[in-house]
Amino acid sequence: MAHVVVVGGGFAGVWSAAGAALARGDADLRITLIAPNEHLVLRPRLYEPEPDLAKVELSRILGPIGVEHLRATVSTIDTGCRVVVADGAEIGYDRLVLAAGSKLVRPQGLPGAARLFDIDTLDGARRLTDHLRDREGYSAVVVGAGFVGLEAATALAARGRVLLVDRSDVVGHQLGPGPRDEIEAALDELGIERRLGTTVIEVGDGYAVLSDGTRVDADAVVWSVGMRASELTRQVSDRLDHLGRVPVDRRLRALPEVFVAGDTAAAAYDAEHTVMQSCQHASPLGKVAGYNAAADLLGLPLREFTAGPYVTCLDLGGAGAIFTRGWDRRVMASGAEGAVVKKKINQAIHPPVDDAAKILAAADRVYIELPFFPRAEEGVAA
Repeated sequence: MAHVVVVGGGFAGVWSAAGAALARGDADLRITLIAPNEHLVLRPRLYEPEPDLAKVELSRILGPIGVEHLRATVSTIDTGCRVVVADGAEIGYDRLVLAAGSKLVRPQGLPGAARLFDIDTLDGARRLTDHLRDREGYSAVVVGAGFVGLEAATALAARGRVLLVDRSDVVGHQLGPGPRDEIEAALDELGIERRLGTTVIEVGDGYAVLSDGTRVDADAVVWSVGMRASELTRQVSDRLDHLGRVPVDRRLRALPEVFVAGDTAAAAYDAEHTVMQSCQHASPLGKVAGYNAAADLLGLPLREFTAGPYVTCLDLGGAGAIFTRGWDRRVMASGAEGAVVKKKINQAIHPPVDDAAKILAAADRVYIELPFFPRAEEGVAA
């Protein structure tokens, strides 16, 4: 029996498995998802105060659509022999979907680095939450004023004092100038201090030292700087982009038998941009890559990946949220109105469970229209 193997249990991996199951229909085709954990972790929600709510049992998604889940960690991909090695066992494939995601780039040689916290993984978010759970009026330093750092800082500001640190001379450098005034106003409203053009050079017991020589109190230092694709990409291609991602064609094929999705895929968004390492792009990439992996074996027409409209929604804690559209990130909603949009998006990224028809229908709907978007007809990953 032909075999499709999906490596990765995040948004891209889960939707790759569902996309393959959609293409399979009643055909005789085996689909296996390999991931070490039993849950899909909704990483865009790990800034929330109860991170354990940001997970879904994989069995409730994969079981109803007839996808096997092998709980293991892949260490080797042999594209010549069409084999992956997971926890020492060899698993053969006819088509492979690499959807192993990305991880935080941790600082090298930073004194006290073991004391750093992060919200990159569920375990990391749990560790931070447990550390601060019974503390009121704590002091926290958040390193990085990008997407993750801003959401972490504004969430932490609900119960403590927060210092936001970034090497750039502006907050939200990667978001561009579009939403900057609204972000600055939100940080002012929440009383979040900023130290720009600097970073943390030492983490001690209850303190942090900044690169300008300042020593500041810190019950927790949260690192949120830099993401890089899984190291498994190096076993598929030696032509990686600056984020360690594998270049793919419009059908998300990297090699004749290998498709790539999610944070490991350097897929074109348009003539000027590649996709972002985000849930917004991981889900549709997975749906197309998984479908194509199965369709390729079954002699069905392959689908081309076409990105939906680019939007962002940034949670700003007690100051609401900001919703933008386009690569220039024009602000469409902010404050309380933005928070309504953010809540709806967080609900929308939660996959259907227990019902095969609903799961497969969602896999066939690469983007969904969300009528609640203010003053915009936009779609996000279904």
